This record gives sequence, C-alpha cells and structure tokens, in this order.
Amino acid sequence: MLRDVRVLDLSWVLGGPFGGQVLAQLGAEVIKVEPLTGDMARTIPPYFFNGESSFFLSVNRGKKSIALDLKTSEGLEVLYDLVKTSHAVIYGYAPSVPKKLGIDFESLKAINPKIVVAQLIGFHDEAPYADAPAFDLIVQAMSGYMSITGEAGGKPVRSGYQIADLAGGLYLSIACLGALLSAALTGKGRSIQISLLDCQLALLTWQAQNYFVSGDVPTAQGSRHPMIAPSETFMCADGKPLVISPTGEVFWQKFCAAIERPDLITDDRFATAGSRIQNVEVLAQVLSDVFKQKPRDEWADQLFQRRIPAAPVLDVAEALAQPLSLLRSMVESVTDSTDGNELPFLGNPFKFDDARPLEFPPHLGADTDEVLTRLCGYDKARLAQLKSKKAIFHKE
Repeated sequence: MLRDVRVLDLSWVLGGPFGGQVLAQLGAEVIKVEPLTGDMARTIPPYFFNGESSFFLSVNRGKKSIALDLKTSEGLEVLYDLVKTSHAVIYGYAPSVPKKLGIDFESLKAINPKIVVAQLIGFHDEAPYADAPAFDLIVQAMSGYMSITGEAGGKPVRSGYQIADLAGGLYLSIACLGALLSAALTGKGRSIQISLLDCQLALLTWQAQNYFVSGDVPTAQGSRHPMIAPSETFMCADGKPLVISPTGEVFWQKFCAAIERPDLITDDRFATAGSRIQNVEVLAQVLSDVFKQKPRDEWADQLFQRRIPAAPVLDVAEALAQPLSLLRSMVESVTDSTDGNELPFLGNPFKFDDARPLEFPPHLGADTDEVLTRLCGYDKARLAQLKSKKAIFHKE
C-alpha cells in the first residue's frame, strides 16, 4: 500500500516509534535515524533479547537503522541528503528543538518541497507548556482519562498500557498518511503537529459529549457501562471473570433464555433498557448469583454458541494463545538475521493482499552504510570520512 513511500523516523521511546511501525506495517520503507548512542528505548529494563530491550523490540519492527550525530554539520548534511529522496519525516522532540537542529519544516521544505514533516509533542508549542515533561501518566491524568478508569468510588487508575503514547503514535501515522496524499496531489509538502493531550481529549468522544449535553461529570464505573445494562464483569463458579453486554431487546431476550431466566424479560424492573439502567444494582446481584452456578469457560462457550455478546476476561498469555489470535496471524515468529534466533512478535493488524511480514527490529546503525550508499550515492571514501569525524556510525 505504501510500498514506494520512504519515511525517516527520528522519534524515540514509544509514541513516535509506534507510529513509524504502523507506517511500516502499511508497507512504507521506514528508516530509523538514531543518535550515535541509540534510541534510549534499547536500554529500558527489565527484559532483553540479544541485548535489546523488549520495549524497543515492540515498536521498531520492519525498520532500518542508521546512526547520525545531528549536532555535527556533517551528520546534518547526511540527513539533508536523505530528505531529498524521502517522502516524510517524523519526530517527537520538544517543540523548540527541530528549529535549533535545523530539521524544522521550513528547513526541510527548502531541501524537498514535497516533504511531509509530522511532529509529536506533549501539550502545546508555546510557553508555559512547550517544555513541560509529557510522560504518559501525566497526559492520562490531565486528559480526564484516569478519572473515568477504575472502580466506582476508588482511586483513579491508569490504563494497563501507555494509551497516551500509543494513541499519539496512531494519530501521528494517520496524519502522516493524510499529508502524504495531499503532497502527492498538490506537489506541496505539509507540516503536521500532534499533541498527546489533544489525542486523549479527542478519545473522550461520547463521555465528553454527554457532559456537554447534560452537565453531568462522568465518573469511574469499573467495567460497568453507564448507558447499557447489563454490561459489566461477573465472577463465575471457578473464580474466573466473564463480561457480558447483551445490548438491545433482541440480545437481552436471547440472553435471558440462555441463562434460563426468561422471567427477567417480563420483570417490570428489567423490561426496558431504561428500567435496566435504573435498577442496575438489583440486576447485577441477580446475575451475579446466576453466573456463580457454572465455571467461566462453560458460560463463555454457551453464550458464544448463541451469538450473545459475552467473553472471558483473558490475561495477556491467554489472549495471545487464543485460537483467534493465531488464526488472524497476530502472533508470529521472526528470526534475528544476526544470529538466527527466533522470537515471537505481535503480527500486523492491517490485512491487505500483498502484505509481507515485517523484519526483526534493527540493531543500532546496522543499515547505515547500505542506506547511505543506496539513497545518497556515498562511496566507501565518503563513508570512511564521515565515520572518522564521528558523524555516522555503522555496527559491523
């Protein structure tokens, strides 16, 4: 899909690299441009494979790695040469950094008028927010997300994974795609700025709209849905959790039949969607007693066979091992070409006709010589000169 598109990924740690990996999953050639010391994500503990952090491995598949010192004039010149033959540049520096480095949109547009520059920032590009540290937890807190996550009346809870960083990466890749299309149609490059906080606020969707309409401030409800009943988690006979969400009258009636409680259909307390919400506590207690009668997987299978919205709450190991994950190729083994060792990775969520499995994440600077020779026309003498000046690095 993006087979002829080349992206220079100057981002680091999580959000930007995740966005770059999304573009690689869509077929783009993504060249990861790292400092000579490498993306700090390579060293994040506690889990490592062949010397690389599992954190780094998770968001850098399908990329090539070159190592440049952009603070040297020689390293910056190399980047400019790469920009000439590329379509997009993504990075996640603080708002003031790109101009200081000479890699802001205006500087890069002068080199390649069709270049797309997509920048991921934390909050805003003006004081006092421009230099504020925008760690994932901070963004989750400031966006209202944590206030609606967790059990009712309990302490605010962060998402189990870094939703602010990852959502920012997704929005970054989507914006990059739109700008690439615009550049292809108009011949003019585009500059895009994505704020992590903006993305989290945007994801509030109906929670925010409910507030705008009613004035009622959303609160945490645990797994319970505030506008649908029943729609929450129940513990089964074996102590394992199951979620159900029989939304709408058709599913509600099928659900009542499946759990052998047809009396609930005609019970005035639960006869309509509105009455079920009004009496959700009573309904939850009734269903809690029902689900304690059988083990989780028996309930899950019984409800699945009747096509009723319900599922077991799986842990990560169970989720990755379930037949559906394997059927959809969402777990695949990839070989590290440097030593032949294999490691499982998450698969590509984009399914298109000529998609190819992404390669193992690159080792630092492993592709420096190949990329600069192929794209910039550098010969061995030029590469040796750059290495002697410590402007580039290539791992033998």
